Amino acid sequence: MPKAFTETEGQEFLAGKHVAVLSVAASGGRPPAAVPIWYDYTPGGDITFNTGAATRKARLIRAAGAVTLTVQREDLPYQYVIVEGTVVDAVTPSPREARVAIATRYLGPEGGPAFADAMDGSTSVLFSVRPDRWITQDFSGDL
Repeated sequence: MPKAFTETEGQEFLAGKHVAVLSVAASGGRPPAAVPIWYDYTPGGDITFNTGAATRKARLIRAAGAVTLTVQREDLPYQYVIVEGTVVDAVTPSPREARVAIATRYLGPEGGPAFADAMDGSTSVLFSVRPDRWITQDFSGDL
């Protein structure tokens, strides 16, 4: 039977390198928007991510003020963390150090800064999300 992660286990899993799926409420009768994103997270802190400041995603996030972030392990043992959170900050332009931290998490110490510097920080926004509710599952006991 699957079991929930402990609080510490869930935070450590979220802090691992995963591509997240961010969901945010939409308007006009459309279903919620769900998009893959790179993010940064340190246990006990806020989740941060960049996006284009003028994108539909950014407009929806600003309007809703809350998002859901899902990360999963796609290989055995299956595990996932879903975080529902409140947007607590939105900074435009997105600070270089935040862009570098997020890109380095996924591309390493050489590729991260180069990727971040190729982004135009003046047209991106850095969102910070406070985790409010955690839903977790760990299927490692099922093997």
